[in-house]
Amino acid sequence: MAQNEQVTETSAQPAKKGSSKTVMFMGVAMLALAGACAYLLLGQRANHGNAAEEPKVTMSKQELYATLDPPFVVNFKDDQSMRFLQVGVSLMSHDAAALAAAKDADPVIRNALVMLFSSQDYSILSDAAGKQKLQAEALAAVQKIVEKRLGRPGVEALYFTSFVMQ
Repeated sequence: MAQNEQVTETSAQPAKKGSSKTVMFMGVAMLALAGACAYLLLGQRANHGNAAEEPKVTMSKQELYATLDPPFVVNFKDDQSMRFLQVGVSLMSHDAAALAAAKDADPVIRNALVMLFSSQDYSILSDAAGKQKLQAEALAAVQKIVEKRLGRPGVEALYFTSFVMQ
């Protein structure tokens, strides 16, 4: 019987060591799970805080246009004579609020574009590259005005729908 007791005592000791490893493993797993849950909860709270600060912008899938009517007519000096420029302008955006802001700021935009167009040189505008540069400058001017009012540039493109120099 003494031998039987020794066998049961030795078999009981490894069972305790194995169960302590299992308990230790389960504890680590529970701690890791708790950490992952805390990370996800705090991450969601941080995302909700940012979403409240930035309003969502509804963008249309379709391109939206606004024509600045009437066309711009300006005069500018050339070396030899007085020149005239007539330019039709349309704005394009996927953001309806940006075009509404541009329409509300029409006098400010028209003033900026008249000043820009009248400061041009005839020889530069005679070239396609000069017209493209003027188009980029006009777009930047409009975006700056819309950004002051709306908080974002909003207008994506500016098109010359007519361009007559005399």
